[in-house]
Amino acid sequence: MKEIFDRRYPVTSFFLLVTTLVFVLMFLTSGFNYTSAATLYQFGAVYPPAIKAMPEQIWRLFSATFVHIGLEHFLVNMLSLYFLGRQMEQIFGSKQFFFIYLLSGMMGNLFVLVFSPNAITAGASTALYGMFASIVVLRYASRNPYLQQLGQSYLSLLVINLVGSVLIPGISLAGHLGGAVGGALLAIVFPSSRRTKDLQPRPTWSSNPSLYCFISFTTFYRTIIRTRKTIGSSLRELYFQWFF
Repeated sequence: MKEIFDRRYPVTSFFLLVTTLVFVLMFLTSGFNYTSAATLYQFGAVYPPAIKAMPEQIWRLFSATFVHIGLEHFLVNMLSLYFLGRQMEQIFGSKQFFFIYLLSGMMGNLFVLVFSPNAITAGASTALYGMFASIVVLRYASRNPYLQQLGQSYLSLLVINLVGSVLIPGISLAGHLGGAVGGALLAIVFPSSRRTKDLQPRPTWSSNPSLYCFISFTTFYRTIIRTRKTIGSSLRELYFQWFF
């Protein structure tokens, strides 16, 4: 980045800065234990038993989007947000993108609450899947050839990643599905900006979604394999801390 805060894409920059700040604080307060379930919970991860026991913990449906499980998990999501967020902000406008990102993340975490009642989950993936799905909707809702082509590309990416969510252990399928549902619905509520009428493709590597597909599969797999045992053991400790 040429600037820490890119004024051309203020919402993307804002989410990048907030998520980075949370990740740094997790490391500063917990050291190399920052991937433990206790730390994740402390910083706002979704833990359904706690939310059901204390409904005021519902704020976790928002906060969990900014919490990550390990360095690789954080880096791949922020890389995706950096490039895809710029596209989204250009297509939908800053204000609408702000709500699409936050509400898609919330919808994904709500699916976790309902369909994965014993899991502790965190990460921007719920919001990212919402971003994928919102662009897919443009394939059917926009008359711009570039947006239609982009929507087709992201449809393939969305399907491949959802299949990966099923096949790779430890990844929250419920969260990803919920984020995608939220993003698709919000793309209808928040139609693309009028400025996209003349939007043309830019021949840069960052606009190629297959790059994200490659990065996400290799990095997420290594992240899950390395952290799931630690999370599993500390999750039991967290459960006993709350209910015994």
